[in-house]
Amino acid sequence: MADISARKRIWGWYFFDWASQPYHTLLVTFVFSPFFAAVAADYFMGQGLADEAAKAQAQVVWSQCLTITGLIIGFGAPFLGAMADISGRRMTWITLFCGMYVVGAWGLWYMDPTGGNLWWMMASFGIGFIGAEYALIFINAQLPSLGTKEEVGQISGSGFAFGYLGGVVALFIMLLLFVEQGNGKTLIGLDPILGLDPATREGTRAVGPFTALWFVIFMIPYFLWVREPRGSGRHGSFGQAVALVVQSVKNLRHRGSLASYLASSMFYRDALNGLYGFGGVYARLVLGWEITMIGVFGIIAAISAAAFSWLGGLADRRLGPKPVIVGSILVLILVCATIVGMDRSQVFGIPLAEGSSLPDFVFFFCGVLIGGFGGIVQAASRSMMVRHTNPATPTESFGLYGLSGRATAFLAPALIGAATAATGSARLGVSPVVGLFILGLILLIWVNPKGDQK
Repeated sequence: MADISARKRIWGWYFFDWASQPYHTLLVTFVFSPFFAAVAADYFMGQGLADEAAKAQAQVVWSQCLTITGLIIGFGAPFLGAMADISGRRMTWITLFCGMYVVGAWGLWYMDPTGGNLWWMMASFGIGFIGAEYALIFINAQLPSLGTKEEVGQISGSGFAFGYLGGVVALFIMLLLFVEQGNGKTLIGLDPILGLDPATREGTRAVGPFTALWFVIFMIPYFLWVREPRGSGRHGSFGQAVALVVQSVKNLRHRGSLASYLASSMFYRDALNGLYGFGGVYARLVLGWEITMIGVFGIIAAISAAAFSWLGGLADRRLGPKPVIVGSILVLILVCATIVGMDRSQVFGIPLAEGSSLPDFVFFFCGVLIGGFGGIVQAASRSMMVRHTNPATPTESFGLYGLSGRATAFLAPALIGAATAATGSARLGVSPVVGLFILGLILLIWVNPKGDQK
């Protein structure tokens, strides 16, 4: 087989972001999660709960789903990474987790629109989400081999930008051709294509198979153009992986910058995941938006994420990742405070006229900032991790990064669930995200901007 050029290998790596982003755009945030929340809320009202209590319970159930999957992802990540580094066989793991992604996404087609199988749908979503996140850890571990320390920031930003564009295209297709509005028509007034029945929400439920097929098709360039070095020939045992991870964790006491960065990113990435996981749910339960309206919001957010991620990559190359991360977190804190401070009747305590569209405009603007600066944070964060990664064991290092990003992945959903239950308000339930961002920002103080690759 002819040698694959460095440029083509980078483009193959970009295609993972393009192929996988719809799981986050369509399922985690803008189509499936608000659909799940609406179905769950109606189901709980049918069980006798009042309107607000049913909405709060729906948000609590969704938080439980994200909490459980986050724990599984976080605590499995470093051990899988260590086993892959021992054997050198990363593609085998990537293929396995891609299979989980496809199976989990496709299973969402079978959701009962009356809420009869909520727990089964949470399990199916979780299987796909675990596959997507585990695959991402191994993909991120390939970043150090794609360029120099100075180049990977721009490569990372461009990858996220390309991925968000994929999410935009996928969301456009879903809204125009599949997702039903209240009148049974899609956003452009058509019946859902392929004879899908709007009465049983088949157009919306098709988001699962659509996401799975999108992934299968657009992962082809990745598997054609990205090659790994020949494996070591060793078979990494679980015991060896545990020993390697334990030693890596012990070594953190000698690597203050890396320890501080992992702790910082643990909190601010958890806060960002909380925003993504509950943004669509908030729009549905607090503002009462239709899923098609949430989808339009998602398109605007994803377009801004693509543009900002690319610009953030340029800023990363010029300034380094740390100042880019700090500035983005400050913006996201202000956005979160705004979201918590408004609902249909008031903004920061100032009452609004009945039917006012101001909350819709404010939330749309917040969506632009969440998408844009959230994209920048993600791209700059994996660039910062490259500066702390041992080139000999990149998957183990990014396994620790995956652990830091998911070790407290239960925290944002759990805190949101607890705050929602305590206040009985889906709006106030989002407030703990602000505290997590602030904790992450404080811990960044001890991170060396140039990194630590010992």
